[in-house]
Amino acid sequence: MRKGTLYMIPTTLGGETTSDIIPEDVKKQATELRHFIVEDLKSARRFLRKLDRTFPIDESTFFVLNKRTDIGEIYAFLKPAIEGHSIGVMSDAGCPGVADPGASVASIAHEKNIPVKPLVGPSSILMALMGSGFSGQNFTFHGYLPKERKDRIGAIKKFEGDCFRTGTTHIFMDTPFRNMNVLDDMLNNLTDPTLVCIASNITLPTESIMTMTVKEWRKHAYDLAKKPTMFLIGKRQ
Repeated sequence: MRKGTLYMIPTTLGGETTSDIIPEDVKKQATELRHFIVEDLKSARRFLRKLDRTFPIDESTFFVLNKRTDIGEIYAFLKPAIEGHSIGVMSDAGCPGVADPGASVASIAHEKNIPVKPLVGPSSILMALMGSGFSGQNFTFHGYLPKERKDRIGAIKKFEGDCFRTGTTHIFMDTPFRNMNVLDDMLNNLTDPTLVCIASNITLPTESIMTMTVKEWRKHAYDLAKKPTMFLIGKRQ
C-alpha cells in the first residue's frame, strides 16, 4: 500500500485574513486533507474554516501535539499515513517545525519512510531577516531567550560580541509579555552603535520592522507588550 504524505502546513501569524498570506495551492491542499496533527485544536479548526467556510470539521480527525505529548503518541498519530491517508501538521502560527511543534513528527515520518512535504507560507523568522537589512548569508536563530534576567543579558551581550567579530546576524524572540523586559535589557546593556532590528506584528496591518542603533532606539522605542516580536542584532550590508 502506498503511504500518505505528511504536509507541513503554514498558518497565518495572526489576524483574520488568509487571502494575501496563504497561497491558493496551499489552501487547496490543506482543505483536501482529513487528518491533522495540530498544536491547538481550536486554532486549527478556526484556520481551516478561514480557508473554507464549508470545511467538514466533524468528518476530520485531529491529533494534538504539544510539549506534553509523549513521543510514543506521535507514532500513533502517523498511523493514518501508514494506511495511505495524507496528514497535515499545523502549529498555532507560522511554519510548523520551525520554533514550533512539528519537527518530531517529520523526524519520525522520515524514519517510517513517509514522504514529508513542506508548503509555502509565512515565517516570522525569515520575514524579519528579510526586512532587517542584516546578513542573510550568515545568521543564527536562537529561539526564546533565557527567563532569568542575568542569563538573558549574558546571551544578548554574547550575540553582540559575535556580531562584531564575525558579522553573523543573531535572531531571537521571547513571549510577548516579556518583550519589554528584553527591550530594556538590550537598551541598557548593548553599546550605542550596535544595530538592532525590531520586527513586530509581521503580516498584520500594524506591522513594524525598523532597524536602528541602540542609541537611536533609546529615543524611539515603542510598546511591544502583547505584540509577537522578533529581535535581531546585526550589521548593515
